[in-house]
Amino acid sequence: MGLRMKFNLVLLLAFVIGLALAAYLTDRILKQNAREEVVQNARIMMESALGARTYTAENVKPLLTLQMKRQFLPQTISAYAATQSFKAFRTNFPDYTYKESALNPTNPNDRATDWEADIIHEFRNNSDRKELVVERDTPTGRMLNLARPLGIYDEGCLTCHGKVEDAPKTMTDIYGVNNGFGWKVREIVGAQIVTVPMSVPLARAQQTFITFMILLGSVFLLLLVLLNVLLHFVVIQPVVQIADVANEVSMGKPDVPEYVRQGKDEISSLSQSFNRMRLSLENAMKMLGE
Repeated sequence: MGLRMKFNLVLLLAFVIGLALAAYLTDRILKQNAREEVVQNARIMMESALGARTYTAENVKPLLTLQMKRQFLPQTISAYAATQSFKAFRTNFPDYTYKESALNPTNPNDRATDWEADIIHEFRNNSDRKELVVERDTPTGRMLNLARPLGIYDEGCLTCHGKVEDAPKTMTDIYGVNNGFGWKVREIVGAQIVTVPMSVPLARAQQTFITFMILLGSVFLLLLVLLNVLLHFVVIQPVVQIADVANEVSMGKPDVPEYVRQGKDEISSLSQSFNRMRLSLENAMKMLGE
């Protein structure tokens, strides 16, 4: 096995190990950054929904209290306001959703699905948990769900969700008396869940990963070519020339010209040492001949 082959094998082994490590770390970092980007977008959406809830509860509902006695207006319900505001948002972003899921909702549309119920039970079993991030694979792609507990912290909520007889008749006429009652103060009854698609950030991360690996591979190939050129002209070619001269001298040819290499590197030192050895050998041969 020649020197060039040994050199390239060592370099190739180092590249494969380095490329594998770089691929692992780069892929992990890019996917983590993509996930953090999605989580941040979900939190912004969640805060937007909370803003709609707060505005409705503090500014809209007090203005319509008297009218509510004659007619139930869902626009006065903060959860309804947050959900409806998201419907306008979904016109341009249909994969983004916001839902206030409950185990025992007044509106059947708000009833929790199986995976949403699991989130709610997680909040009920761990009262200290204030946020939960869940990833799910769906027919439309991978989704990230950001959830926060929905609890009863205002006794005013029990007017509509406490005892059936205390609920506004205008509300029970619409939703009936079988669901959405029996809630208690400080009870976790549901969860606010924002759903954000991960396909775009993950695809962008994948494209960045591929581009980076192509550039890294290109840099290695360029480096391999340059190092081989340098190895050929600086090491292999001079060593081969010295070996040829040594071979000619060993066969007793006296008219072989000296190999002279200018410079102060190791190959130059080797050529000078070889020439001195050759001269000493020729002098010794002459002395023996006399």
